[in-house]
Amino acid sequence: MELKRPATLILEDGSIFPGFSFGSRSSASGEVVFNTGMVGYPETLTDPSYKGQIITMTYPLIGNYGIPGNERENSLLRYFESEKIQIEGLVISDYSEKYHHWNAKKSLSDWLQENNTPGIYGVDTRALTKKLRTKGTLLGKILHSHQKKSFQDPNKENLTATVSINEPITYEKGKQVILLVDCGTKNNLIQAFLRRNFTVKRVPWDYDFTTEDVDGIVLSNGPGDPKKCKKTITHVAKALETNIPILGICLGSQILALAAGANTYKLKYGHRSQNQPCMEVGTNRCYITPQNHGYAVDADTLPQDWREWFYNGNDQTNEGIKHISKPFFGAQFHPEASPGPDDTEFLFDMFVRAMK
Repeated sequence: MELKRPATLILEDGSIFPGFSFGSRSSASGEVVFNTGMVGYPETLTDPSYKGQIITMTYPLIGNYGIPGNERENSLLRYFESEKIQIEGLVISDYSEKYHHWNAKKSLSDWLQENNTPGIYGVDTRALTKKLRTKGTLLGKILHSHQKKSFQDPNKENLTATVSINEPITYEKGKQVILLVDCGTKNNLIQAFLRRNFTVKRVPWDYDFTTEDVDGIVLSNGPGDPKKCKKTITHVAKALETNIPILGICLGSQILALAAGANTYKLKYGHRSQNQPCMEVGTNRCYITPQNHGYAVDADTLPQDWREWFYNGNDQTNEGIKHISKPFFGAQFHPEASPGPDDTEFLFDMFVRAMK
């Protein structure tokens, strides 16, 4: 590696975390969050749900298996969750300059540079994570040399509008059609239905889908505050007057809850990892789930015809909702995984059965 170049992470509370630069030499500002996953950084960094955020990886060694190539499946990138890196910046403890993997095509640093995304390594990520767990998520900025940049709060924006598509896209497959409202969808959420032989019509976050003739509706994952998605909430509320099956994933579950009349709130530091335990209400079953969210549904505000479906085993916050008589379901975790375990992939099959 070339001569180490100093870089600094500065938090809004005045904390300073020195380190060294890799990737782009650009500055970055956003909400600093932490992810406790051990693997999966190519998928994580391209997940649109991380838009506006600077990610701290708690696993100490990052970059050791490089970055895969741009092979496609069903016209979507196979190894990434969108077409580009979505995070604002990356904070790690130890960067592995040498990478080894049969499918690696480039280094993490080169990939970050191609996407104009700054990284900083040599940071005491344990101390940083303990601070975020104590104080909650904080605004931060990554700077090099004499750069200047103000703190920017991404939660004040409608981040969904920045990551959603602009025009509908149809992925032709089977006879039955699923309409997917793109609030910042991951590629593998689309693939989950294409692999089950469904045609997927992907529409923008504010698209009025209420007159569409489809077999099911999926509300995708995405970034930021669900209450910013006012048009989506209005359209979903109208769809709830029908019997067309609806499945909400992550942000989509929060939007589903808001459309039903419940409330959402911001978590202290969110859930971001591939090892979150989720309990299914009324059973002793615990599923290990991949998650990435900073907001949650207030289960106590669910209307009379709705029930809490899952809750988090760590902090007991809501992880899923369902209607007692209609085919409406919401899961706060990611059954499509990528990265992480696919313990809850059965939710897709349950949704498929509801469409028949």
